[in-house]
Amino acid sequence: MHTKETQAESPLQTGDQGEHVFQVQEKLTLMGYLDTAPTGYFGPLTEEAVRGLQQDFLLPVTGVAGAETLYQLDEVEKMAKIVHGEARGESYEGQVAVAAVIKNRLHSPEFPSTIDGVLFQTNAFTALMDGQYYLTPDYVAYHAVKDAWRGWDPSYGAVYYYNPEIATSSWIFENTTPKHTIGSHLFAE
Repeated sequence: MHTKETQAESPLQTGDQGEHVFQVQEKLTLMGYLDTAPTGYFGPLTEEAVRGLQQDFLLPVTGVAGAETLYQLDEVEKMAKIVHGEARGESYEGQVAVAAVIKNRLHSPEFPSTIDGVLFQTNAFTALMDGQYYLTPDYVAYHAVKDAWRGWDPSYGAVYYYNPEIATSSWIFENTTPKHTIGSHLFAE
């Protein structure tokens, strides 16, 4: 993912408290980095959780939730919303494959090079068109994003996927090459 210093908030670190700390802790809990209920207090457990996230997403490991870390948390949440909206009910492998498609698009010259660009490209994801993007992603969706980001790609490099039983766009059938199926999704290039 592209890490940019886009958030103007002050870094969050040990001793800080408040609503923003609580929100960060909620995301860290959903991602499996924090094994306690959010409290709004940034203590040693939150610092350790931030370090884990930073390590997994190749950020400087400081334990401080600065601009890059907060940006990364937001990017992961956006991807998890797509995975949840598009693939909840599919196997874990199928959910990781959907996350991998997003990552593959980031690295393809045929697609935008930012998460927002990929996710919000016109007609790219049904979950955005039908409102499922706005559902709260579950633990599984966050983990699928994390595993895809760590390099697991059950889509085998696919940049498209669709359910051939319900897809209505002729474009997807005429302009992609199917690779393989996981659950109800056909992954294609």
